[in-house]
Amino acid sequence: MALTFDNGFISPRAVENIYTVCGNLGADLLVVRPNPKMLHAIFRTAAKQELYSMKTLERASTICTSCIGLIKNLVLRTAIEKEIPFVGFGWSPGQAPVQASVMKTNPALMQQALQAIYKPLHQIAGDAINPYFLGGSHSTNPEKFPHNVHPLAFLPYDEETIIERIKTLGWVKPDDTDPNSSNCLLNAYANHIHRQRYSFHPYVWEIANMVREGVMTRVEGLEKIEQPELQHMVEYSRNILQNS
Repeated sequence: MALTFDNGFISPRAVENIYTVCGNLGADLLVVRPNPKMLHAIFRTAAKQELYSMKTLERASTICTSCIGLIKNLVLRTAIEKEIPFVGFGWSPGQAPVQASVMKTNPALMQQALQAIYKPLHQIAGDAINPYFLGGSHSTNPEKFPHNVHPLAFLPYDEETIIERIKTLGWVKPDDTDPNSSNCLLNAYANHIHRQRYSFHPYVWEIANMVREGVMTRVEGLEKIEQPELQHMVEYSRNILQNS
């Protein structure tokens, strides 16, 4: 089963890709689309102020951390409720260290990680975010907690090879996203805010790791982090959040 979290900023082409590839793979697809007003309030606040530790911000922008925090907790809750034993994530080698590529989750570990995301988001959206996080009843069944698996951390990684493979399943590269995303129209704005605030690109950590591991050349890495975000993409997201 594939799970898609619709944050309201998915590229139309990416949406087509999701349905096409899942259909060609014969995979069930669950799409969760939270109330846009709630998500806009979270993203708008994240664009104005920090919600997380400085260590977290070395790896991702505040906007992206908020979004992926909702996604990871929703995925965990869904796996427990549907008794799914393994959850696969598509983190690149720069995002997921090999030593953490296969990990058995448990209530204590997840509760600690949950609070770092839940508390700031709850202050913004209140109880409306509760359906996307674990409740007390979930922790009473630790045997139902899944293994998280990050295959790209330990399998041979080559972006061009991956793209050629998924093209055979009907995937088409979107032409409306920034160089560091294949699906999200909000990413350019999130990167822009992060660079204004800290003077470094939020993807520099993972890209540097990929260059060191030899899965990306230095030139390719610099292309992804040195070019400025396209202004029309930044304004697209900014206008939606400011006027919602």
